[in-house]
Amino acid sequence: MTSIARVQDILTSLVSFDTTSRDSNLPLIEWVEDFLRPLGATLVRAPSPDGLKSNLWARFGPDKPGGIVLSGHTDVVPVDGQPWSTSPWELIERDGKWYGRGSCDMKGFLALALAHAETISKMPLNKAVHFAFSYDEEIGCAGVEPMIEEIVRRGAAPSVVWVGEPTLWGVLSAHKGIRDYEIKITGKAAHSSDPRLGASAIHEAID
Repeated sequence: MTSIARVQDILTSLVSFDTTSRDSNLPLIEWVEDFLRPLGATLVRAPSPDGLKSNLWARFGPDKPGGIVLSGHTDVVPVDGQPWSTSPWELIERDGKWYGRGSCDMKGFLALALAHAETISKMPLNKAVHFAFSYDEEIGCAGVEPMIEEIVRRGAAPSVVWVGEPTLWGVLSAHKGIRDYEIKITGKAAHSSDPRLGASAIHEAID
């Protein structure tokens, strides 16, 4: 089987799992475990608090800090109300492109990583190659935190992280983020008969 055919075969399986964020991803996680276990990967789950979802951390190579992690999320956005002409849970090839929910964001990257797992497993690695497959990325990246905590707890933090989000083939070294600020503006009370003696916090905030 050619490398492209191998990726397509794996992606077909991954897309077939409805891993919409509101639903469980455990069937997909179990499939990936069954795929990697015969290759000798060390497999560790980091489940959600309710046990309905799980991250999966897989390691090839020595159990020590360093190495690289190939990171991706297993969940996808809903298909509700979208005009799909084919089943979103079936990978379809049309005009040289693959269609199916998650084929781009981001089961395609998971399939690429898994397609090379056998080759990685046969390499004499001095540093580990990790696969980190998370849940609930689409709803606030809620799943990846317990997986990071588990990796750090085991003393196996990698040196490099490759997050395979779609970037139109560009290499990006950063990502947009969120920062919250709390600003307190205090006014000065005054009677309405002489508002000049006061100061409006609202007006200052607008300015």
